[in-house]
Amino acid sequence: MKTNSYDFLVIGSGLAGLTAAMELSKHGHVLVASKVNASECNSFYAQGGIACVVDPEDTIEAHVADTLSTGSGLSDPKIVEQIIQDGYARIAELENLGIEFDQRKLKGKKTVYDLGQEGGHSHRRVLHAGDITGQSMMKVLIKRALENSNITIRENLMAIDLITTDWIGHPGKNRCVGAYFLDKKSDEIFPIHAACTILASGGLGKVYPYTSNPDVATGDGVAMAWRAGLPIRNMEFVQFHPTCLYHPDAKSFLISEAVRGEGAELKDIRGRSFMEDFDARGSLATRDVTARAIDFIMKKHGDPYVYLDISHRSESFLRERFPNLYAACLRYGINMATDPIPIVPAAHYSCGGVVAEVNGTTDLPGFYACGEVASTGLHGANRLASNSLLEALVCGYATATEISNVWEQFKESVSIPDWKCGEAVSSDEAVVVEHNWNEVRTAMWDYVGIVRTERRLARARARIRNLRQEIKQYYGDYLVTSDLLELRNIADVAELIIRSAEQRKESRGLHYMADHPDATENTTDTIIHDKPGGPLT
Repeated sequence: MKTNSYDFLVIGSGLAGLTAAMELSKHGHVLVASKVNASECNSFYAQGGIACVVDPEDTIEAHVADTLSTGSGLSDPKIVEQIIQDGYARIAELENLGIEFDQRKLKGKKTVYDLGQEGGHSHRRVLHAGDITGQSMMKVLIKRALENSNITIRENLMAIDLITTDWIGHPGKNRCVGAYFLDKKSDEIFPIHAACTILASGGLGKVYPYTSNPDVATGDGVAMAWRAGLPIRNMEFVQFHPTCLYHPDAKSFLISEAVRGEGAELKDIRGRSFMEDFDARGSLATRDVTARAIDFIMKKHGDPYVYLDISHRSESFLRERFPNLYAACLRYGINMATDPIPIVPAAHYSCGGVVAEVNGTTDLPGFYACGEVASTGLHGANRLASNSLLEALVCGYATATEISNVWEQFKESVSIPDWKCGEAVSSDEAVVVEHNWNEVRTAMWDYVGIVRTERRLARARARIRNLRQEIKQYYGDYLVTSDLLELRNIADVAELIIRSAEQRKESRGLHYMADHPDATENTTDTIIHDKPGGPLT
């Protein structure tokens, strides 16, 4: 088995990963490993935009204050300020690459950014490219990366586990030297060696059956980092996006928060506006408040969905501001200009992740994390809308800058052993994997969703404990497949979420406990240090 060797390995092809790759390509050869197509990532599906202070009437201080308020006492003020301050320079670099954000003309023909406003923001500060900001950015970045002779993008490579020197018995201080990968086309398993490895693998929405995330978002990065012994922080804070389209033919279709920013109201199926009963900001409340309100209304009345209504805006406005969203709704028989949109909450974003600095550094030398997979201290207990792309952009660049200053000390050649299959054989029981997939996700939705209780968490813990034992046995007996690897990862991530949620005996941000409805004075983070070695405790 041949070991592929690169200067830099980037696991994940979203905004954070490609931003880092572009910068690192100035110093050496970069491999970007993508589990499926390079464009299939949460960044690509981001509709709203990037929050950044560009309006003269807005201030860094106001953006910081909004972020801290939304973070409910767990965001790190220094980290928040650093990331927000660095945003504008990174936006300018995106524009230099060819990304165009929407602009509008003022009287006197002066052109300014056409800024959106979303829940939790006190000013219009969301830069956008129509209603497909993520798609617009990713297309340009992927094109630039493919044109770069120092960047190799390999698709259909699924990372299995990080390779550390302690694991393979290499002498010296423990450090990361790459990862083992499964080639999903050939079923070959091989190691990739790198001086420095960046984890930019994105989110974990597929841990839940209802999510806005694409199918690739199975928490692989967090699970791999945990298995490698890295500390994992604040996993109880899973953001449920309030407004995903409710339609039998729609899969993971998000209705952008920018629609609420342009005046859409949330109504129950009887046509009554209800958000004012829960928050003075009404339909512009933050996502945690809005998702809980919708969940309450649906459960109170037994309704399968609620409505998002922007029919008071003209068709011409909606077609111009939300061209792709408008067209997509029409495909499902919904005219935004005349019809309310049926919506439900769905798992959207993980505020927790691998403990990392703004520059990506972690407790493991040679290993860095950035983007949604990382927990930097920006989001705290809840993420402010459109701060995710900002974080990915700023931290991706900062990670590459840090690595460029230190990577040569990690250039030592390391002999990595072949992947050992042992006595494993091909499985003829794929139905078992599918069944366990459904069990994990159903348990998480029923017991570890928008509203939690100690009893629900205990039930989830018992179910996930049994499932993880089954999966461990299956993993040892059979040759690995991508479905089995993803099952192992979502089960590990489910454990992390449950254990973190059980430790927090209060309601804060995205974590709401019905039997502990108030926030306490304790504003410490939830950190899990131990490796996964057995059942839940």
